[in-house]
Order: sequence, then structure tokens, then C-alpha cells
Amino acid sequence: MTIEQKQYLKSLKKHKLMIIFGQIILLIFLIFLWQVLADKKIINAFITSSPKNIIETIIKLYNSKDLFLHINTTVYETIISFTLSFIIGFFIASILWFKRYVAQILEPYFTILNSLPKVALGPVILVWCGANIKSIILMAILVSIIITIINIYQGFINVDQNKIKLMHTFKANKLQIFSMLIVPHSLKTILSTLKISISMSLIGLLPPVGEKIFFNKCYSRY
Repeated sequence: MTIEQKQYLKSLKKHKLMIIFGQIILLIFLIFLWQVLADKKIINAFITSSPKNIIETIIKLYNSKDLFLHINTTVYETIISFTLSFIIGFFIASILWFKRYVAQILEPYFTILNSLPKVALGPVILVWCGANIKSIILMAILVSIIITIINIYQGFINVDQNKIKLMHTFKANKLQIFSMLIVPHSLKTILSTLKISISMSLIGLLPPVGEKIFFNKCYSRY
């Protein structure tokens, strides 16, 4: 490795460290500002809470031995809802790629469903599934699945058409094109969709959505 290459790699490493340092400083500043605004009563701490109140609540939950029960339940619900929403979303997006006319029919409906406030479905889900863990998981799936379908499908249809035509010239069938070209070339989109999907699942699980609509998750297993 030449001196120039070493210097270049060193500059890249330094740049990444500076970004991480800047992110940490920004986070500390925002937390500090949040606490100051709450102390000065510029914002209503009853609605927005404050870092001090959050720490006190964590300590209280830890002392009552409920903290890890909350964490374990949330992690469990997140894994289940995230996995199901991604598998179902990937499956539906794949069907839409294979059946383009179906995708054209359903496209406006997906757009409408994506714009709907999913929280409004809470009472309906409560009637369907009852006040149990299934309701929270279903809410999280509904919050994340539409955006998962749309993003993955967009990744599929944005693959270079010339590459698809090239595979056609080699007598490749649609399944071979999908498995050997479409999916591998959409991996970046799929991975970015995974990030969005898990964050949307958390939105469906955490207050004020999943927990506050249905029940206190601390007792969801009883």
C-alpha cells in the first residue's frame, strides 16, 4: 500500500470519526435543550416529558423489576411484527412484479392505504382481536407493511431493462430472471426497506400507538 493510499484511508477514517463525534454532540445538545425548556416551563413536561423524568421512570421500573419485562415484551413484539411484515411485503411485491397488470390495478389503492392514518384502525383491531398481544402485533404490521410493499416493488421495477432483455436472449424464464437478476440487484433497496420497516414497526408498538390504544404491555402475557 502506497503512502497516498494510507493517507486517503486515514482521512476517510478521520471523516467518519468526526461525523460520529458531531452526532454525539448534537444528541447531547438536544437532550440538554429539552431539559432546559422543560425546567423553564416553555414546553409542557406533562406532554413532552423530560430527560430527568425519563431517567427517574427507568430507575423506578428497574427497582420494581418491571423494566426488563417491558424491554423483553417490546423486543419480542418488534421481532414478530417486523419479520411478518417483511415476509408478507416481499411476497406481495414479488407477485406484483410477476403480474404487472395486477400491480397497475392495485397501485392507487396502495397509495391510498399508505396515506391513511393507521392509528385510526386501533378500535377496529381491538374489536377483531381483543385486548391482547395479537392486537399490538397486527397494528405494527399494518403500520409498516404498505411502505414495505411499495419500496420493494419500486426496487424490482427499477432494475435495468437492458439486463432483463439480455437474460431473455439467453432463454431465461421469468423465475430465473427474478431470482438471478431482480432480487440481487434490488438488495440495496431491500436493505434500506428493512431499516424503514423496523422503525415503522416500533412506531406501531410504542406509545401512543400500540400500547396506549390497547393495554399496558407489562401485563400483556397474563
